[in-house]
Amino acid sequence: MKSTGPFADARRALAVGVAGGFAVSAMACSAGGAPSQPTQPPAVAQPNAPQPAAAVNTPRLRISMITHAPPGDAFWDIIQTGAKDAAAKDNVEFLYSGDEDAGRQATLVQNAIDQKVDGIVVTLAKPDALEGVVKRAVAAGIPVVSINAGEDVSAQFGALEHFGEPEEPAGEAAGQQLNKLGVKHALCVEQVQGHVGLEARCAGATKTFQGQVEKLFAPGTNMPQFRSTIASKLQADKSIDAVLTLCSACGLAAVQSVHDAGSTAKVGAFGLDKETVAAIKNSSLEFSVDQQPYLQGYLAVDGLWLHKKMRGIIGGGQPVLTGPSIVTTENVAGIEQFANQGLR
Repeated sequence: MKSTGPFADARRALAVGVAGGFAVSAMACSAGGAPSQPTQPPAVAQPNAPQPAAAVNTPRLRISMITHAPPGDAFWDIIQTGAKDAAAKDNVEFLYSGDEDAGRQATLVQNAIDQKVDGIVVTLAKPDALEGVVKRAVAAGIPVVSINAGEDVSAQFGALEHFGEPEEPAGEAAGQQLNKLGVKHALCVEQVQGHVGLEARCAGATKTFQGQVEKLFAPGTNMPQFRSTIASKLQADKSIDAVLTLCSACGLAAVQSVHDAGSTAKVGAFGLDKETVAAIKNSSLEFSVDQQPYLQGYLAVDGLWLHKKMRGIIGGGQPVLTGPSIVTTENVAGIEQFANQGLR
């Protein structure tokens, strides 16, 4: 996830729709939005509700999206909204499934291959577990695009396109924002262990932040424990004056952690939703790094449709960037209405 060389050129050429006038020249997690305790078995691909009449007259397609998201994650709801909007336009039957366990996610991809779908959208948060099955899909003649995580390996695995945020440069942008806050000792809190995108975000922040960055793991599938883990760390080390979290719900929980600990640490986050927007407006959250998940879902489905229609490939084989974009009190007002609509 280096920020120099040909990828840097691609970044300059291919950045998509960066909001709020802030673009970083240089993709969890999300790593994504609101990790929650799974409340149901691993998802089985299901078609979305009946869609309005398509805007095209191309043959009906079946496209399956398989992600590493746990159930109930608001970030992935936005991705699905984008995908469903594109599917409605493109005469596509959209199938969605997800599992945060990489082995089970790979099984879901194999299920899509066995169903002989017309295209697959996949996240590559833990690429070692997905490499074999993605290559099997390509060998079976099923076009694959990746989103959100895995831009460094997407093309190697045979995917046609990748849509997302470059994680290390996004972390660099967060580190620069911490510098503007004048803080000196930051916690970078990872909510999933072994997630390459989250690790890259912390690495990027460490590269640009002029103070000390200390990593901390707090389980994103258990928000009370997540909150108490950060609070305990803040109580134990009073020199920590900033907390950088890597998802929107994590940022909101960290705000509570700061209160619980009686700390004055400032909090930044990754991800955006209406609750995060409200926290930025009232200044309890200093900033958040947005990667426009709606675009990731929309462009993935539309990209596969274009490939079927005319062998089009968006981005010329390079990752197509949907972020990063820094949202602060200075630009949040222009974004609020779209967050309230579930589009940001």
